[in-house]
Amino acid sequence: MAKKTVADQMIAHLRSLGVERIYGLVGDSLNPVTDAIHRDGNIEWVAVHHEESAAFAAAAESRLTGRLAVCAGSCGPGNLHLLQGVYDAHRSGAKVLVLASHIPSPQIGTSFFQETHPLSLFAECSHYAEMMYSPRQAARVLHNATQTAIASNGVGVVVFPGDLVEEEAVDVPALGAVSTHPPVHVPDESQIALLADLLNESEKVTLFVGAGVRGSHDAVMALAERLQAPVGHALGGKEWIQYDNPYDVGMSGLLGYGAAYDAMHEADLLLLIGTDFPYDQFLPAKNVKIVQIDRYGDRLGRRAKLDLAIEGDARPSIEALLPRLRERSDRSFLNSMLTKNAESLEKVVEAYTHNVENHTPIHPEYVASVLDEMADDDAIFTVDTGMCNVWAARYLTPNGRRRVLGSWHHGTMANALPHAIGAASAAPDRQVISMSGDGGLTMLLGELLTVARHDLPVKIVAFNNSSLGMVKLEMLVAGLPEHGTSTPDVNLAAIAAAAGIPATRVEHPSQLKGALEKAFAAKGPYLLDVVTDPNALSIPPHITLEQVGGFAQASVRTVLEGGVGRMIDLARANLRNIPR
Repeated sequence: MAKKTVADQMIAHLRSLGVERIYGLVGDSLNPVTDAIHRDGNIEWVAVHHEESAAFAAAAESRLTGRLAVCAGSCGPGNLHLLQGVYDAHRSGAKVLVLASHIPSPQIGTSFFQETHPLSLFAECSHYAEMMYSPRQAARVLHNATQTAIASNGVGVVVFPGDLVEEEAVDVPALGAVSTHPPVHVPDESQIALLADLLNESEKVTLFVGAGVRGSHDAVMALAERLQAPVGHALGGKEWIQYDNPYDVGMSGLLGYGAAYDAMHEADLLLLIGTDFPYDQFLPAKNVKIVQIDRYGDRLGRRAKLDLAIEGDARPSIEALLPRLRERSDRSFLNSMLTKNAESLEKVVEAYTHNVENHTPIHPEYVASVLDEMADDDAIFTVDTGMCNVWAARYLTPNGRRRVLGSWHHGTMANALPHAIGAASAAPDRQVISMSGDGGLTMLLGELLTVARHDLPVKIVAFNNSSLGMVKLEMLVAGLPEHGTSTPDVNLAAIAAAAGIPATRVEHPSQLKGALEKAFAAKGPYLLDVVTDPNALSIPPHITLEQVGGFAQASVRTVLEGGVGRMIDLARANLRNIPR
């Protein structure tokens, strides 16, 4: 009977935790692990073309399922390639285990071929990173890494020399059950009482929420009703709070729209719930009391000076708070913000609807709008960083069933297609749409081969403007002449077809709907190469005079406010709640 190796033990433990696949790229020091996967036969090896993509894909799987996902890379360059995706996974709160193989153990510390120091490399982008030194210790390290990743909502890393995992495993009690059901964080009653007093004393309250309100939609609506408060959101909170929301005043931040900024600055008290919104320049700095509720205590107060900090989950915190709040009938502040929100959105509608069906190059806003209308109600969108973020934020309509994944915290290019690989692997029965910029898509172009190889039904919509749009925008805001942002006009459809993926190039708006119908009807992957206007850019609704001057100095036709798609319908509908 063949011996049970450390690699066998590793794979058996992952299988016991419900892991169904591992994303990675094979390599010599990783061979014992991939061999163990092959012999086990119960875990799929999803071969990618760049280790960075493996980490992105694992992160997407975990963010969709809430479970542990796994990626792997070989020693030296393989680990270095993993880093970018691992950073993104960690900062997005994905439960990811990284299997990082190392050079042969006798060679460690000798400047051997491909030698790096993986523990140092992964220290900043993980909650746990440790080396396996012996078969007996290896099992304990594996348990600690998986338990930490699951419990801490982040990355756990195990580093192992290839020769070690070929050794015979030692049965130890360490590889038992792990905790997969985190506790509910309920604030102390005294803190809730203090918050209730602050809210009851305030006449104008605004709620600003983030991804931490997932599963708390009804509770937030009840709180807004009790306080007669407008509700703004960060990008991470959009999919969880904007639908069925009669208090919605839009989004703030670099991609903002509507009246969220005004609602925060004109309030007496701003209540931040489940958000680690990073752009403090959009938060009020004076004359507004600020309270923050977050389940992660280390995030409290790191973006704004707080009058009260409360550690707790959103739903139980709100449920404990509601009975202590006084009933309100004065809707004047709420009504004024709802009106301002609708007026703000009305201003930008005509520019993006007039003759748009005939404009060439195609308005990217039109592409996003049509995509939003035609996509499934439970579609999963993955979105590249850059202008695709803008179009997703302003045009994708949340409904409580759709998901939108992006590099919201790390802000890296090229995430959309690798994220789609993980999403399609984890949810093969749902429509997965990658909103890819041409810059991001070409950065990890090899992943088209991954999609074709595994026949993943990913629909890739490439916004091809031959430009690094967000970088161009940054230069314009700074008053700098555009330089280095234009790229050659590339026929991405032809490249996709050469990779074995059916594709269509769309150069006129009249072709778009038919091309999308064809793409969505295809059983496997499909790429739409949509040639879009490189001058369709967007900046936040609140900018400084210096930034406006920068645009004037640049002397380039630039759109200052993007369209808003079906969100204008929500804003108009909410006005019906205002007594005439």
